[in-house]
Amino acid sequence: MPRPSDLKFRAVTALQRWVANPVTTRLRGQCLLETTGRKSGRPRRTPIGGRRTGRDFWFVSEHGHRSQYVRNILAEPEVRVRIGGRWQHGVAHLVPEDDAAARLRKLPRLNSAAVRAVGTDLLSVRVELTD
Repeated sequence: MPRPSDLKFRAVTALQRWVANPVTTRLRGQCLLETTGRKSGRPRRTPIGGRRTGRDFWFVSEHGHRSQYVRNILAEPEVRVRIGGRWQHGVAHLVPEDDAAARLRKLPRLNSAAVRAVGTDLLSVRVELTD
């Protein structure tokens, strides 16, 4: 019998993949993370909520190492982030030692509330911006 967290993960990822992400990636002000597909080699764009702090951009993955974009980062850490309508290159770093719940309190409220509500394994991610 599947664990409740597995069922939640499957339901949330299906909803994000087929409903939420196709809509939110088209919104002008939405931050996007572009990774390179670890199998396809093609660009993969994911809507995220985060905040720039100096030369870093921080966000929290709601499913940790189970997120496809986290797996893509592990295979190829060079990414692009669209912040305020402008694409910036960077290198993504997973930061498991960071307190992801505390990090969410420093990030945009609406997105942080959604991540807390649907998250199964929070993981902080820092993108070191290079442009």
